[in-house]
This record gives sequence, structure tokens and C-alpha cells, in this order.
Amino acid sequence: MTPLPRRHLLAGTAVAGGLLAVGAPGGASAEGGASAEGGASAEGRAPVGGRVDKPFLALLTEAADARVAEVADGVDTVLGQLNNLGQARPAARGLRLLTSVHVWGDAAHHHDGALLAPMTRLVDGLAAAQFDDGLYDQGAVHSPPDTAFSIVDLGLVYGLLDADGHTGTRGIRATLKKILLKAGKGLSTGGVHTPNHRWKVCAALARINSFWPDARYTRRIDAWLDEGVDSYDSGQYSERSATYAPIVTNPSLLTLARLTERPALYAHVRRNLDATLHLLEPDGEVETVHSRRQDQKTVKHLSEYWMQFRALALRERDGRFADVAATIQRRGADQTFDETPLGDFLAEVLDHPELAAPLPEATGAPDEFTWRDKDCGLVRIARGRTRTTIFGGTDFPDVHAISSGLSTNPTFFKWRKGAAILDSLRLSPQFFSLGHFRAEDVERTADGWRLWAEVRAGFHLPLPPQHRRPDGRYPLTDDGRFWSAMDFPHRPKEWRTLRTEVRIAEADGGWNLDVEIGESEVPLALELCFRSGGKLTGVDPVPGQKDTYQLVKGYGTYTSGDDVITFGPGNGSGPRQPAVVDSGERYSWMGGDLTPAGQRVLITGRSPLRYRLTLR
Repeated sequence: MTPLPRRHLLAGTAVAGGLLAVGAPGGASAEGGASAEGGASAEGRAPVGGRVDKPFLALLTEAADARVAEVADGVDTVLGQLNNLGQARPAARGLRLLTSVHVWGDAAHHHDGALLAPMTRLVDGLAAAQFDDGLYDQGAVHSPPDTAFSIVDLGLVYGLLDADGHTGTRGIRATLKKILLKAGKGLSTGGVHTPNHRWKVCAALARINSFWPDARYTRRIDAWLDEGVDSYDSGQYSERSATYAPIVTNPSLLTLARLTERPALYAHVRRNLDATLHLLEPDGEVETVHSRRQDQKTVKHLSEYWMQFRALALRERDGRFADVAATIQRRGADQTFDETPLGDFLAEVLDHPELAAPLPEATGAPDEFTWRDKDCGLVRIARGRTRTTIFGGTDFPDVHAISSGLSTNPTFFKWRKGAAILDSLRLSPQFFSLGHFRAEDVERTADGWRLWAEVRAGFHLPLPPQHRRPDGRYPLTDDGRFWSAMDFPHRPKEWRTLRTEVRIAEADGGWNLDVEIGESEVPLALELCFRSGGKLTGVDPVPGQKDTYQLVKGYGTYTSGDDVITFGPGNGSGPRQPAVVDSGERYSWMGGDLTPAGQRVLITGRSPLRYRLTLR
């Protein structure tokens, strides 16, 4: 890998065929000489021949300026986290924010001398907290991947300050250089935990190498990338996460594509954004039910993908991507950001000024489609203001484990009709405490989709004579539900089996879900979980269970604003079909909770059972 020559990113970088200069307000040409504090004058370097998206830059500039007081006033707290807990990321990110407004001529705090003290304290604190091997403690002792997150920010900061050349930041730059070179040692030899860590470490090394080329850095980048990027044909990465794709993997691959001359990496990001187009909800949320990370249980927002959609829209003149980027920009300060405050994006644009070019003409993201992701067992269906999710891709049928890094969310169906949102539909049979129905896959049928699963549990019979021990000391083994000193693998079994099939078909502007479960006779509950804030009618409260109701007969409704979902029918009640959701022994033994947030409605029954749930 041949490193690119170092670029003065702010002083003269192509923007749609021209140059974006530091601090030329709104792209207007101005003349000037040396700044009052001795640095190069921002106003003296104007764009040449290129156009700039002035509203975009103004939005970021105003948001970044608005955060200065918060960041500067919080330096003591951030340094306390750094010194006591080893948390380098907040300090690096705070320094990044202050740097962006210090170097950017449009910012109210451009070359503001009052910023130098908090910037110096932050960089000195980061230098003092760094170990001899160049690493930090951020959730793990001497952690290369956690260090890489901070080094990517600090490398960006160094590039901005060095291109700006202001005399007041000379000491800050000298300290940053020491930090970055010291970190290069640990990052070029250390390991990682998760797939996305590899690309963050590579991005950090590429940053350092862009200033001070070193074969150790490039060898390590080559070694990680030679493993292959963990991208499925569908566009999802192996973690299938709407957190780690936009915050770690996509930005890292874009940085590597730019700094290491690997344009092929853009294709991975493009495919991921293509897939994400089909995961979007009209309100800006992103579907996460299929994720293998923590976000399979949380709400994530489109905003974290902002700069990636903008970068690829500009690079490939993609009107769909431009539409998404423009939508996030219109929401502006009202947009919900999961990780990155709005103003923090300014630093990315100053580092990569091509992002400030006007977007191509928007052509509209798709809003009428049926899209199947075979790699993730996911189906997404859009019909105007409605969105449907069908999910049969958990890892549970293969590994029979609940663990971090696995897809185990038992939600198999979701439906949105405008503001009326069914966040989750689950099925919980009380069968040997094995927990929820988790489909083995999803397949197309003539009129819709089919999910299915088969689980079984055994009664263990006496050991064959050749495996018996007079001392009774048998190995501790797993029978699929629990461990015991019973030598389970050598015992004959008497099996009990539960088969489940769900057929899903569109009908009358809604859905029919035909559930068939048997042959074992067990209580069961369908659990419909609606978004908090709406109104339920036709249901009865379940005593002792907060926000939980039962539909006993007829049909219930859920209303949010002008939108209504009607569901049912009820299937009776009684002691043989209790209003109970059994999460399974894997959760109950650990005191775990698998209750989704929102307003829950249970429809109970007893297998063998055939039941049709209608949603209208």
C-alpha cells in the first residue's frame, strides 16, 4: 500500500471541481493577510470554481458554535473521567469540537483565544493518560480498539490544526504528534474484540500514516484488510447493526478508501446504504430487529448515517442517497441523534471538504417495495405510509444460546400504519421453559410468507450398561436446557416435540397471520406490543402486570393520532391458558427480562391450536 501524500485539507481541497478555503464565509471570496494572532488568514483563501452548500455549512456551524460552552465548561468532568476511569473518547471528541470552530472562519469562535486553554488542558490530559505502549483504558485495560476510536478523532484534529497553522495551537500540535506516534506502536501490534474494531484500528493507523508514513502501519492495515471486509451480498455487515455500521464500519471504510487509495472499499459502503434504504421508517427510525448487537432491542435513528449518505450521493450522483441526506438536513436541530450531536459533524466536513458540495438532485427513497434479505432472514414491505417487518433470521436455532453477539430477538412481525405502531409480535409457549418461538427461517409462499420452528425436550432414560459407573460420578453435561452430572449424551431419550408454523398474507389493507402450533399440549400467549403513547380499547388489564392487557373476545383497537390498528379476535381466558409470557429458563435463571417496552396485549390459548390473527 502506497500512502497518499499528506493533503492540506482545509487550505485547498477540491470541492466539485474547485477549492474550499478555511473560513471563507459561505463561500464568498475575501481578501486579507496574516491573522491578528499570527496564523494564516482564513479570509485570504476563497473557493475557486466550486459551489458550496451554504445552508448545510451554516446548519453545522451554528450547531457547533452552540456546543462550545457545554464542552468548555465540561472539561473538568471529562478529565475526571479520563483520569479515574480511563475514558479517553469524551476528551478526544471534545477537543475535536473545539478545534472545528477554532479553525473554521465562519464560526463565531474562529481563532478565539479563549478556546486555547480548554484545548490545551484536554490534549495534556490525553497525553498524561496514555500508557507507554501508546494505548488507553476505555472499558478494557490497554485496549487497542478503544484507543483507535480516540486516535481517529485526534488524527483529524491534528490535520485541521496543522492545515490552519495558527501560532496559538503550536504547543497543542506538538503534544498531538507525540500522542499519535506513540499510539501507532500499540495499534500496529495489538488485537481487537469485534469485527468493526478491525476497520477502526485500520482507520486510526491510516490517519497516523498520512502524516508520518511507516511500513509498520501499512503492514498492519494490509493484514486486517486481507481478512476481507465482513460484508454480506445483501449489504449488511456481519454484526447486522444500525449502530456499528454508521458509527464505526462505514466511516472507517470511507477513511481508508481516501487515505490508502482503495476505491474498492466504497462498494461495501454503497451496498450497506442500499440495504439501509429498505430499513428506513417514515419517521427516520431504522429497523434493528435482525441485529446481532445491543441495538436489536433499542430504537436507532437514521441521522448517524448522514455523512455517509451525503458522501456517496456526491461521489456517485445517487439521487436516492441525496434524498436521505437532504431529509436529515431538513430535520436539522430537531433530528434525534443517537451518538453524535449535530454540531460534531462539522469536523468531518472540514476534514473532507468535498462533503460541502451541493447535493445532486433528489429522486426519492423507495416507498413501495417488497425486499428480502436472505442473509439476515428479514423481509421488509413498504406500502406508502405503512411498513411491515417479517423476521425469521435469529441465530438461536443453530446455536441454542442467548449471548452477546448473537441475533436472538424473538419478535417475528412488526407493522406500522402512520403513527400507529405495532413494535413487536411474539409467541410464547410454556414448553419445558424453552422460551419464545424463534423461526428457523422465512420463505416465500404463493400468497405471502411462512415462518416455522421445531423444538423438543427429552425425558432421559437409564444409561446403557456400558456407560454406568458404580461410584455414580457422571460428567457434568448439558441437555439443552440445563446442566447436570447425568452424562446426558449417552442416555436414550423419550422426546416431546412442539412444532410452530406462522403463515403471513396481506389482506384488506392489513394482514392475516395464521398460527398453527402442536402437537404437545401447552399454554401459550401471543404478545402484541404497541408503541407507548397510543390508546387501547376492547382489552382488559392483566392484574399485577404494568402496561399489560388481555384480549379475551372480539377485537381490540390501538389508536395514535388519526391512525388506528384493529386486531383480534380474542381467544378466551381461564386457568388453562394464563396471561403469562414465559421468556425461558435461559432468562429466568439469570434474573433476565425479555419484556418489550410499550403497551402489551396478550391473546392466550392452548396447543394444539390453529388461530388466525387479523390486523387491519
